[in-house]
Amino acid sequence: MVEPASPKRLNLLKRLLKGAFFALLVFNPAISPAAGVQPAIASAHPLATEAGMQILAQGGNAFDAAVAVSAALAVVEPQSSGLGGGGFWLLHRADSGEDVMIDGREKAPLAARRDMYLDERGEIIEGRSIDGPLAAGIPGEPAALAHIAERYGQLPLSRSLAPAIRLAREGFPVDARFRRMAAFRLEALRRGGSATNIFLRHGAAPDEGELIRQPELAETLWRLGHQGRDGFYAGKTARRLVEGVRKAGGIWTQKDLSDYRIVEREPVVGRYRDLRVTAASLPSSGGIVLMEMLNQLQGMKLAGLDEAGLVHAIVETMRRAYRDRAEYLGDPDFVPVPVKRLLSADHARALRKTIHPDKATPSADLKAAPADASVGRDTTHFSIIDRQGNRVAATLSINYPFGSGFVAPGTGVLLNDEMDDFSAKPGAPNVYGLVGGQANAIAPGKRMLSSMTPTFLESPNRIAILGTPGGSRIITMALLATLAFDQGASAEDMVALRRFHHQYLPDVIEYEEGAISPAARAKLEKMGHALKPFQWVPGDMQVVILDKRTGHTHAASDPRGAGESLVAPADPVHGVLDPGVHRDDGVDATGNAGIPAGKGVTQDRHPIIRDDAAQISSSP
Repeated sequence: MVEPASPKRLNLLKRLLKGAFFALLVFNPAISPAAGVQPAIASAHPLATEAGMQILAQGGNAFDAAVAVSAALAVVEPQSSGLGGGGFWLLHRADSGEDVMIDGREKAPLAARRDMYLDERGEIIEGRSIDGPLAAGIPGEPAALAHIAERYGQLPLSRSLAPAIRLAREGFPVDARFRRMAAFRLEALRRGGSATNIFLRHGAAPDEGELIRQPELAETLWRLGHQGRDGFYAGKTARRLVEGVRKAGGIWTQKDLSDYRIVEREPVVGRYRDLRVTAASLPSSGGIVLMEMLNQLQGMKLAGLDEAGLVHAIVETMRRAYRDRAEYLGDPDFVPVPVKRLLSADHARALRKTIHPDKATPSADLKAAPADASVGRDTTHFSIIDRQGNRVAATLSINYPFGSGFVAPGTGVLLNDEMDDFSAKPGAPNVYGLVGGQANAIAPGKRMLSSMTPTFLESPNRIAILGTPGGSRIITMALLATLAFDQGASAEDMVALRRFHHQYLPDVIEYEEGAISPAARAKLEKMGHALKPFQWVPGDMQVVILDKRTGHTHAASDPRGAGESLVAPADPVHGVLDPGVHRDDGVDATGNAGIPAGKGVTQDRHPIIRDDAAQISSSP
């Protein structure tokens, strides 16, 4: 369980707030595989974490475990991810040092059109891009799981999917969060084909403790496991998906499914002080926006600033990076994106010059650009490291809670509503109140822009594997976690960190209670900032940290969620349920991915970054 911050930890954060900093260290080489690493998994659901540990205990590597955790989450956390959705899997191979991102993002159907969610007057038709099969992109998760198992795993795909198949057949108990989200999406689920019978009881959200069994999903997973990619994108499953979608008003075709391919992409890699940062690349905006913010901060003189001044500096970097996200970012296979320029030292310098030290920059004064849509709050994340040092950070989504709410009969597959992540109309808000631009416009076969930010951080002595759900707020949560890790924070500190956020538009700082003191809020308002508390604190962060000197790992799940983190002995002869396994359960305070502002977390201020003007010869 993630415990409230200790007095020692609070004092550390207070010292950081005053601008304390650590000396720059010389990089140590990663520990050798022979030395052994403690395997660890942190995920958003205990049953998914345990599924991954079972596969590691059977001789699988981190990539096999990632397949198992992804599939188990598809079963036990259907409000957040699933075979009918997609995501990004950031992989690191210990033997070669290679980092690669598996792009399993959904794609627009080939019959999709720019104005498909507009009426004859050119206005958005409410709900059309959110509910039902017309809102669904072509899923990428099944193709990604088959690819990871075949290219990177040590076990057959069928073996890695076995825990999820068992969970689908035998059932899992409803928890508070599932019940809350089912009640929230009740009308969509009632209209959602087979979804009503699977996820509801007599047309209402099931009671806590009731078992949800999914025998048709178990069959679909079995076909995927034994037939590979074709077990989903061809044959019986594909026919049932297309028939069900089209009968209910969708536009999928067999060609959409047969044409779908994952893409292996180079992740975004950058430097922040003595950290190496590796994060998701386009069509996720996460890595670019994260590095833009870090590049701006890296050249600032922050020592001596008070709390309001430090928050102001961070917020202004958020504002400018999110403006660039809206202006330039989209599917790189469809639109030209000036990635090299956005990540350059010159660009960071130019952005910093526009930041006033004690006055907020109104977003309206920056070059006009609307903020694009992003993944929903019911995304999920997990982090894994195995004994050899292979690691995975994966963020998966079906967008809104329970996606489109539609299950194609005979498949058990709950479909996403990721089409809402496109810009349906320039300047018109999506379901999250965000508006979009031309770079993220709908086009046949195009991948929608995302904010998912699976991330690796490497310092001289430690490695962190992290990520979180949270919609457009994902990237700023990754930023704050990066700053905390840079200051030596533990996994528990990072997941429990108080959060604040700015995304260019709307022009407001959102904050978790305790993240910014009342005195600092008052000073920020005098600077011209608008502030409001989070209605629901976003995120369900999962962090694994490796000490490269010892091979010991520490893992933590966000106390705002119901996740579980497990650390096993480095000795591979120990089983997953051996007494040596360290269990760290997250606290489900409210049954939601976020918690009501001011509840569930006891943590002093966020750690604010150090000034290292004396440590670097030149800054971007």
